[in-house]
Amino acid sequence: MTRFRTVEVSDPRFEHEGLRWLTVRGRGLAGRGDITVHVPPEVEGRHGVPLVVLMHGVYGSHWGWAFKGGAHRIAAAMIRSGEIPPMVLAMPSDGLPGDGSGYVRQSRADYEEWIVGDVPAAVRHATAAVGDGSAVFLAGLSMGGFGALRLGARHPDRFRAVSGLSSATHLDQLCGFMAEAPGWEGAGVEDPGVLEAMLRAKRLPGIRFDCGTEDPLLEGNRALHRGLEAAGIAHEYVEHPGGHTWEYWERHLPETLRFFAARS
Repeated sequence: MTRFRTVEVSDPRFEHEGLRWLTVRGRGLAGRGDITVHVPPEVEGRHGVPLVVLMHGVYGSHWGWAFKGGAHRIAAAMIRSGEIPPMVLAMPSDGLPGDGSGYVRQSRADYEEWIVGDVPAAVRHATAAVGDGSAVFLAGLSMGGFGALRLGARHPDRFRAVSGLSSATHLDQLCGFMAEAPGWEGAGVEDPGVLEAMLRAKRLPGIRFDCGTEDPLLEGNRALHRGLEAAGIAHEYVEHPGGHTWEYWERHLPETLRFFAARS
């Protein structure tokens, strides 16, 4: 039985700058999910191309990384210059409950399975360049950074490396960004903290994260760094000037892509 009940893919005649749009009804969500995909021309005729999944923060959706951060243009320029190999970007919605799903399992839907299982499978459906042998990388900003770091720890067999930009490091931190009670309250979420998830893992993917020195989540990132150092867990952590803004994420996304390229 197929993973998806329905798959809608944009018509190539109307796609622009290598961007493709998918709407799928899969296993994880109670309804449909949207994914913006960047398929650069350099992957034409190739197979086993790396896949990078970029996750957004609270209030956002699948179009944010492309149309607020220019992620596809950043990746395209780096591919053209030879700085990174050709790779496909997948930018999914989080499932769109309330102000944000946290990318965790909830009673209404399994937003973890949406990212871990449905999104890579949907991209394989949409482009032959990504296949079962493709390395899959996971990254995100804020809530998406929390999702990337936590899901990478929980599913190290699915992701070769993970990266968080300005990441929340515990579910509780996300509540401060939300206008209403999140759907995970009372759901008994496993591993609500990134450090907790990483300490429980028998093995881990490559790990990096960064944060701005004016970011309200800075202390949580520093605490995660200290906790990983104390546990002897290999990782890369960097601080830069800047806050919790798209200007910061646009400027520092290349570091994440270079980190992934070195492991592709």
